[in-house]
Amino acid sequence: MTPRELSDAPPVAHSKLTDLEAALGSVIRGKAEVLRLSLVCLLAKGHLLIEDVPGVGKTTLAHALARLVRCTFQRVQFTSDMLPSDVLGVTVYNAHSREFEFKPGPIFTNFLLADEINRATPKTQSALLEAMNELQVTIDGRSYPMSEPFMVIATQNPVEHHGTYPLPESQMDRFLMRIQIGYPDPASEREILRSTDVNRSGPIGGVIGAEDLVQIQSSVERVSVDDSIVDYMLAIVEKTRTHESLSLGVSPRGSQALYRAAQALALIEGRDYVLPDDVKRLAVPVFAHRVVVNNRAALSSRRSEAADRIIQDILTSVDVPL
Repeated sequence: MTPRELSDAPPVAHSKLTDLEAALGSVIRGKAEVLRLSLVCLLAKGHLLIEDVPGVGKTTLAHALARLVRCTFQRVQFTSDMLPSDVLGVTVYNAHSREFEFKPGPIFTNFLLADEINRATPKTQSALLEAMNELQVTIDGRSYPMSEPFMVIATQNPVEHHGTYPLPESQMDRFLMRIQIGYPDPASEREILRSTDVNRSGPIGGVIGAEDLVQIQSSVERVSVDDSIVDYMLAIVEKTRTHESLSLGVSPRGSQALYRAAQALALIEGRDYVLPDDVKRLAVPVFAHRVVVNNRAALSSRRSEAADRIIQDILTSVDVPL
């Protein structure tokens, strides 16, 4: 471990994190940074949005990440005709007992893969909001708690693609991180083509149990964040709220997301403290999907690309703590 050991972390945190990353690497080749960010999101108790063009492995990565942990898993293929009850569940009348019974939907699981989430209408997308933020679902005036751990892993094609609905800002803000996979490099794509079955991602079993994951997530909360690092984060956040190219800056929820993600990244890399480089590395995937680019700034490129560029520009304009 570098540069010093985590004295208060459970032993499983040292051995299993490497196993988790190796298992993901056996499924998604040549994307080390994408896999590292996915694990950061998992350990930070966040929800992950994977956005990219079709065919680059979004669903494969989401499925593999969910299968790494030995707990319940559900996949929902979002379509334009889905209703909120298809995700949350529904209350039905039982003629035998003469009582209403709640039939839980697929959201009542530890890992929910929301495949192509932006093909569903905003009404159905919003069915996830309460569960993602409050770990409960309210139906017919009654609240039902979610199991822990709980993580939503959503995939979406860019909104420019036909038949998609853009996710509203309130929905985007619930995702701790948005990542893009991108096309593989030539060597990795050659390896994919040479594999025995290009349509088979390979079976991936659970590497850790739910209790182990919860224990590691608790270790994340004990990673130290110096006051100078907190001030650095807040300075970046404040710049997003006053930037001339942004009509909506990062919310306090976004600040908390960066804080937790930086702690998780430090833990994965064997440190019990956060560095400024952790913040710089995570600012784009944690912040870019939370800001709203104004029309003038979005003229020359897609809004997501413009947001990435603006966050990078903000990073260069804020003094890094020594």
